[in-house]
Amino acid sequence: MRVLFSGGGTGGHIYPSLAIAKKLEERVKDSEILFVGTKDGLEADIIPKEGYKLETIHVEGLPRKISLQLARSLLKTGLGLVEAKRIIKNFKPDIVVGTGGYVCGPTVLAASLSKVPTLIHEQNAYPGLTNRMLARVVDKIALSNLDAKKHFSTPEKTILTGNPIRPEILRKDKLTSYKELGLAPQKKIILVFGGSRGAKSINQALVNIYPKLKESDLQVLHITGKRDFSDIAKQAKEQGINNLEAGNIIIKSYSYNMEAALAIADLIISRAGATGLAEITACGIPSILVPYPHAAENHQEHNARSLERNGAAKVILDQNLTGEKLFKLFNKLIKDEPKLNKMAKESKKLGKPNAANKLVDLILSLS
Repeated sequence: MRVLFSGGGTGGHIYPSLAIAKKLEERVKDSEILFVGTKDGLEADIIPKEGYKLETIHVEGLPRKISLQLARSLLKTGLGLVEAKRIIKNFKPDIVVGTGGYVCGPTVLAASLSKVPTLIHEQNAYPGLTNRMLARVVDKIALSNLDAKKHFSTPEKTILTGNPIRPEILRKDKLTSYKELGLAPQKKIILVFGGSRGAKSINQALVNIYPKLKESDLQVLHITGKRDFSDIAKQAKEQGINNLEAGNIIIKSYSYNMEAALAIADLIISRAGATGLAEITACGIPSILVPYPHAAENHQEHNARSLERNGAAKVILDQNLTGEKLFKLFNKLIKDEPKLNKMAKESKKLGKPNAANKLVDLILSLS
C-alpha cells in the first residue's frame, strides 16, 4: 500500500502526519510512505530525520489582498501543482493525505485531479484556509475538534477522529514519573509551558509571582523554551532561586521527558496549540490556556474557547495576562478539589487517545 502525506510549515501540521504514518506502518506491514513538502519548511528538517523520504515542490502562502505578491504566489502555486502531479504519477499512491499548511493545497488538488482518493486532517477548532479551500474536492475531512465542522462548506464529508499523539504520552507510569522529575506525590504540581520556543508573556507573568510560589505548598515545573531561558534564569537568581533543578520551582529550557510531566501534572498553564491540547486532553488534565494572539486566523483562541465551553479549561487572553491574575486563578482552582476533578473529567472526555488508529481506519476505507 502506497500513501502520500503532505503538510508542513509548522510542527502542528507535520507531527500529526508522522503519527499517522507510524501507526499505518505498524498495522500495514507492506506500506510505502512518501512525504511532500517544501525545501524551506520545518518538514525539510524533521521528515528526513524521522527516516522518511521527502519530495519538495514550489509553493507559498497566498496574500489576502490583491497585489503583485499575490500574482507571484499564484504562479508558484501553479508550478507546485504541476510538480505535485508529476510526483503522484511516479509514486502512484493509493491515497493522498493532507494535514494542513499551504503545501498540501497543490498536492491534494493534484491528487483529486488525478482521481486518487483524498483525505484532509484538520487539527484546530477553526480550520485553516488551505483545508477550507480543499474541502470541496476531497473525499473525507477528519476533524480533531467538532467545532470545526460548521466552518466547512461540505460538513457531510467530516468525521471526528481527534488529533494523533505520541503513544508514549499514555504509557508513562506516575510513580516512575515522580522519581524521574524529583517531585513529591503528596504536593500539587503545576506544569507551565508555551511550546518548543516558549511563550514570553506566560514566562514573565510566572516569574513575577516566583516569590509567592516559593512560599506556597505547590510544586511548579516551568519549561521556559530555549529563547527565554537565560533571561528567566537570571531573574530567578535575583529572587534567590539559585538552584533551578531543585526546590518547589523547577526551571528548564526544554523537557525531553514531557510524557513524565504530563503524567503527574494536576494543572497545566500553556498556549492553545492543537498538538499540545490533544496531549492535555488525552491525559485528562485541567488547564489554564493563554492563546497565542498572532496565530493564523486566531485559531488558538478558538481551540481554547472550545475547551472552556466544555468545562475543561479556563482562558486568559494574552493582553489581559498578569502574574497576579494568573496566581489568583490557579490558586483558586488548586484549592477547589471538586472543581479541579470536574475539569479533569471534562478534559478526559474531550481526549481522543485512539486518534491515530481512527485515521488509519479511514485511510484503509478510502484506498
